[in-house]
Amino acid sequence: PPALRKLRAMRGLDPTLIFLEASDGALVRRFSETRRPHPLSRDQSIRDGIRRERELMAPIRRLADVVIDTSHFNVHELRKFVIERFQSAGRRTLVISVVSFGYRFGIPTDADLVFDVRFLPNPHFVPRLRPYSGKQARVARYVMSFPESRGFLRRVDDLLGYLIPRYIEEGKSYLTIAFGCTGGRHRSVALGEAVVKALAKRGYRAKLTHRDIERAVA
Repeated sequence: PPALRKLRAMRGLDPTLIFLEASDGALVRRFSETRRPHPLSRDQSIRDGIRRERELMAPIRRLADVVIDTSHFNVHELRKFVIERFQSAGRRTLVISVVSFGYRFGIPTDADLVFDVRFLPNPHFVPRLRPYSGKQARVARYVMSFPESRGFLRRVDDLLGYLIPRYIEEGKSYLTIAFGCTGGRHRSVALGEAVVKALAKRGYRAKLTHRDIERAVA
């Protein structure tokens, strides 16, 4: 309570206190399912620990702006409820990262979606393009000059256009999309750049990282 009063006294802040609770039956079931003792039960029963907890939390509950009974929610339903209840209208909640990489150096461990672009013609074997990366216009034009490149980009764009709204609806917070070629310098970089632009046209902002672009040179 003192911390909340301090926050509410600060100029420019309008904090909302949300209190989550559940019925005794729901809490007993959850402790039983996780096989964990209630931290306040000690040598007593779980119900005794829950009762003591309610007594200790009562002053905070009385200060709450919103009280949510989670008895009938699973974790996914609760997350969706909170997002729908408190999210500003029209706000995007999904942080999108696009990563290019080289299979030579391993697949990014945090990638949700991985696309292998090693089937595309390789600028590495074009002497005038080899020194440059997929960030340079001359390399990007070469990569995207092939119908299979344009067809791949179109299909990926359609797939992401279908998936991203459903990820948001499900409550997913982060999405990492990885594109890999052999060294991570030409094809994957060019496709990563193109996909970020395609996402921007759909109204999504994405962070772009070229993980191996310099490593491939070394």
